[in-house]
Amino acid sequence: MILEILKAILMGLVEGVTEWLPISSTGHMILLEQLVRFDASEEFLSMFRVVIQLGAILAVVVLYWGRLWPFGLRHGRLSAKPEAWSLWIKVAAATVPVLIVSPLDDWMEERFYNYITVAAMLILYGVLFILVEMRGSTARVNRLEQITLRDAFLIGLWQTLAIIPGTSRSGATIVGGLLLGLSRPCVAEFTFFLAIPVMAGASALKVVKFALSGVGMTGTEAAVLAVGCVSAFLVSMGAIRFLMGYVKRHDFRFFGVYRILLGGVVLAVAAFTALG
Repeated sequence: MILEILKAILMGLVEGVTEWLPISSTGHMILLEQLVRFDASEEFLSMFRVVIQLGAILAVVVLYWGRLWPFGLRHGRLSAKPEAWSLWIKVAAATVPVLIVSPLDDWMEERFYNYITVAAMLILYGVLFILVEMRGSTARVNRLEQITLRDAFLIGLWQTLAIIPGTSRSGATIVGGLLLGLSRPCVAEFTFFLAIPVMAGASALKVVKFALSGVGMTGTEAAVLAVGCVSAFLVSMGAIRFLMGYVKRHDFRFFGVYRILLGGVVLAVAAFTALG
């Protein structure tokens, strides 16, 4: 059991870092799963890959609670915070496209959760990051309050592309936001907030499907899930702070180069596996 717990910590570490940086958590997980294999059912693993994200979501909620909670005290009375409600309305607008395509999630995972698709998406979005940053255009939106409902909905359309394994949800939304004229810190923060309903909904759906599958969860599997979520939460706290500090001083080209190199590694592992 101790070995399984150590594996869960490692998985949570990778999830906590790669979920927020635009480098594809799927790409890293597909490589890590070649080295770290849980002694668990396939049904549990399918659920674990998604539900571990709850720890990462909690990090966003904790770090941005003051901006996310829609109520506050004014003159000793509980009152609504207009800026928070406005933010949630924009998050809802960006979530609508995801709700439309979400029924295809399992179908896409069954057919495209493989080395070739993941590597192709890693490289494609790596190139996109470099090209978008090479434009050198000035941002027209520097604060979340300046994001319009139209901007939010269009970013939501970009977010739907993350249904393709290897794309990276944060990578797709950041590319879309940059093309729409959002500043790097602004689009990074908005990406964090978009993750809350999307990842919470996906996790809830996976839990329901796991329960309906009739496959029971062992005590070890329950411990693995809990430890993975806690690990993802702790690491996400640092990853989010790092990304916000990084984008205030640098652009996203480094992540583009990293994605291209990682895509090459994925292809190399695929070739080695095929030969082996």
